[in-house]
Amino acid sequence: MHKKNEAGPANLRDALRLPVGERITLSSYDARATPGAGPAGATASAPADKSAGLAATAALAPRLAELQERLYAASTAGDPRRLLLVLQGMDTSGKGGTVKHVIRHFNPAGCRIQAFKAPTPEERAHPFLWRVARALPRPGEIGIFDRSHYEDVLVARVRGLAPPPEIDDRYADIAGFEKSLADNHVTVVKVFLHISYEEQRARLLARLDNPAKHWKFSAGDIEDRALWPAYQEAYEVAIERCATDRTPWFLVPADRKWYRNWAISTLLLEHLEALDPRYPKGDFDVAECRRRLLES
Repeated sequence: MHKKNEAGPANLRDALRLPVGERITLSSYDARATPGAGPAGATASAPADKSAGLAATAALAPRLAELQERLYAASTAGDPRRLLLVLQGMDTSGKGGTVKHVIRHFNPAGCRIQAFKAPTPEERAHPFLWRVARALPRPGEIGIFDRSHYEDVLVARVRGLAPPPEIDDRYADIAGFEKSLADNHVTVVKVFLHISYEEQRARLLARLDNPAKHWKFSAGDIEDRALWPAYQEAYEVAIERCATDRTPWFLVPADRKWYRNWAISTLLLEHLEALDPRYPKGDFDVAECRRRLLES
């Protein structure tokens, strides 16, 4: 794993995957790192700089689009598989930026994007996973959660919005929910966008300096910075309690936006290639249909 001054292993999924069943310390991971595959023949090799990163990300687009089309096409013949990208991270870590810059490689008709905000009165009347289950991708689709069900064990824990025993129960509920997704042909890709305290300050200041970005800023962002240690601990606990071999967490260093976009694009590519969806075969006589069209 890409701790400070540590090289990555064979492919990007392995390089970014966090240990399962272990408590991690987020501060031991470098938010400005650019981990990639080291050995020859690896699936991914991290770009050296921003220029190379932008070019490498653009080069992934045709293959991503092809695999998305194959996944959707396969669903028309009954293939139940779909993919869910879960994005979590501190404010300004780039959840919205990821949706903007990475998901544009896909056909929007095959994507289902959901940003989870504070629950509505109707949603509060149901178990906390009710609204999440309603937003899942359908067979053949790629779903993206910009924030997710993890808000209910992150903000709720830090802000004391639910008693500790209830938070503890939610970890088990999330783990069971994600197991059911994996059992029902959903490939879950959970990404923690790891931004440093210093970089978050710089991005918040940039929002203040640009009137066109004021709508993204809230005085509450400053209050949340005061709770940074509590949020880091909340993430560490959630990752430990809700990571399994089938639904692991991936940590993407997010201080460098170009690297973040390349890494998530590559993670999606590797997972889609592992699925290897196929175009369904036609249930008609090609030669006969050709003959009829030529004669028409």
